[in-house]
Amino acid sequence: MTTISRRDWLLTDRPASRRQARLGQIYRTWLTFRGNWLAMVGLAIVLALIIVALFANVIAPYDPVIGGDLRTARFLPPLTGNHLMGTDDLARDIFSRIVHGSRLTLMVVVLVAVIATPIGLLVGTSAGYFGGWTDTILMRITDIFLAFPRLILALAFVAALGPGIENAIIAIAITSWPPYARLARAETLTIRDSDYINAARLQGASSARILWYHVTPLCLSSVIIRVTLDMAGIILTAAGLGFLGLGAQPPQPEWGAMIASGRRFLIDQWWVATMPGIAIFVVSLGFNLLGDGLRDVLDPKARK
Repeated sequence: MTTISRRDWLLTDRPASRRQARLGQIYRTWLTFRGNWLAMVGLAIVLALIIVALFANVIAPYDPVIGGDLRTARFLPPLTGNHLMGTDDLARDIFSRIVHGSRLTLMVVVLVAVIATPIGLLVGTSAGYFGGWTDTILMRITDIFLAFPRLILALAFVAALGPGIENAIIAIAITSWPPYARLARAETLTIRDSDYINAARLQGASSARILWYHVTPLCLSSVIIRVTLDMAGIILTAAGLGFLGLGAQPPQPEWGAMIASGRRFLIDQWWVATMPGIAIFVVSLGFNLLGDGLRDVLDPKARK
């Protein structure tokens, strides 16, 4: 099959099989997404983060924890010798620490998404589908979580659980699910009385089966968009906890903790705190651009 015939096969208006229809829809979505250059920039940043995190040991030229000679390698400015971003107060290479810190950032983002998204989907779809007292109780619990700023609530949970990157991930996940629940509930309310849901009920499908196989897939696109847009907030919350000493603990190369240790030298050795700050800014911008692009292609209400 040539490239031209394969493209025609994907873009045909009369697919011969379900597989062809699904692949065609994916290809059309990709073509629309590819036409948004800002979304492509965001995708490139996110892919770069993943690649850097996976190959940190290869990319980083120095050990992220062990520093050099304090007499000669302390507070070296950027582009000095082999130190692309300079060194910190313990003569550690800042570039190597940022590269290894990408692993912690990616771990936080992935684990929070894996924990918070199913919780939000379960709570939101259950509240929207069953209604009544179930809806009232679940949404009032959701409102309680939404009443507090995310960082303040995360600080409270970390203070109760204790400092550490694992507890920080749990705290951020606990505070991240309510927006997904409200979004899933709103989507469920619009489809719970539709014809195909009623047809599934008439065929004897249980409520659990309807929620899992019929309602949840229809809510996924909106929730995925919201999760992607929330990644920047998750990164900033994790950095905030690290900055306050409640997230990753020294000597782990976490970006927020690096800013906290470098703020003492901000006037004379500006690069110590500025470089991890730039890393946070670039990655957060990448997730925001990617989320905007996904919203344009996945959200039916956003299409013109």
